[in-house]
Amino acid sequence: MKQYSLKTKLYDIIFESDTPAGKGFDLLLIVSILLSVAVVFLDSVEYYNKRYGELLYILEWFFTILFTLEYFLRIYCIGKPTLYIRSFFGIIDLLSILPTYISLFVPASRYLSVIRILRVLRIFRILKLILYIGEANLLMEAILASRRKIIVFLFSILLLVSIFGSVMYLIEGQANGFTSIPRSIYWAIV
Repeated sequence: MKQYSLKTKLYDIIFESDTPAGKGFDLLLIVSILLSVAVVFLDSVEYYNKRYGELLYILEWFFTILFTLEYFLRIYCIGKPTLYIRSFFGIIDLLSILPTYISLFVPASRYLSVIRILRVLRIFRILKLILYIGEANLLMEAILASRRKIIVFLFSILLLVSIFGSVMYLIEGQANGFTSIPRSIYWAIV
C-alpha cells in the first residue's frame, strides 16, 4: 500500500472535490461561507447588532480563524504557494480575514468604512461555490458567450432608469421626496 505524505493528503482533501473527503471539505466550506456571510449581514442590521452583537462577534472570530486555517493549509499543501496567494481567490481569502485581525489591533477600526468594505468582501468567497458545481461551468460559458448582449441590455436598463428617475425628479420634485436625481433613480430601480 502506497504511503502518502500529510501534504498530499491535505491537497487531496482541499483541492480534489471528487473524493469523499474532498466532498466533505467542500460541503463544510460552503456551509461556513454561507454562515459567515449571514453573520456579516446580520451584524450590519442595527436591531440584530444591538441584540446579538456579542454572539455575532464570537461567530465572526470563529469563521475568521476557520478561514485563516483554510488559507494557510492551502498555501502549505499546494505545489507553488505563490500561484494561490496571487490568484483571485487567494487575494479574496486574505482580504476577507484581514478586517477581523485589524480590529484586534485597532479596536475602533471595526467601524471604519474601509474595514467594513473588506468585511463585505467575504461575500466574494461565495464565488468559490461556483467552482464546486459542475453545471456552473456551463452557465459561465453561456454568460461569457453572451457578454456583449448582456452589457447592451444592462446599459439600456441603466439608461431607462436614469431617464425615468430624472423625469420623476422634474415632475414630482422635492415636496414628494424626490430630493435629488440619484434618489429618484433609486426610486426607479426599486
